[in-house]
Amino acid sequence: MPENPEPSTGARETIEAALTGLAAEDTGVSWENPREGHYVVKLPGTRKLSTTVSLVAGRHSLSVNAFVIRRPDENHAEVHRWLLERNTRLYGIAYAVDTLGDIYLVGRLPLAAVTAEEIDRLLGAVLEQADGSFNTLLEKGFATAIRKEYAWRTARGESTRNLDAFTRITAPSA
Repeated sequence: MPENPEPSTGARETIEAALTGLAAEDTGVSWENPREGHYVVKLPGTRKLSTTVSLVAGRHSLSVNAFVIRRPDENHAEVHRWLLERNTRLYGIAYAVDTLGDIYLVGRLPLAAVTAEEIDRLLGAVLEQADGSFNTLLEKGFATAIRKEYAWRTARGESTRNLDAFTRITAPSA
């Protein structure tokens, strides 16, 4: 007998109530339900403008997936080592790389463990990592592109304000 991919009604109700509660807290969190058991959550950030999280409730588990950053242009081994070292300290999620080399945060939670508090905790972990690691990942994986962008803007007298977070790598060598 084939497995029913449909999540339980109770799990869907818990997920929807948790997301509705988070959106009502005036935190900038928004969500939609494009089809039954699938949720797209937008989390506001400070370093990364926003992080979109896919929650999919299956028959036995809730999967969590969030795009963090595209494939680094350089220093792949250093970036991947940094991600793997971070994985040892994460709650409920882990960094992963897809076939293109793009970096994601992924996780899986048994439906029996799905509560509003756990949804909040997982989304908080995703936001903390996606937003908190964003500038570090850019520095490690895109330093040359950042330097080129800074030089191009400076040569044309354009604002470099959006590159202020990277003064450590854009400042002229002493």
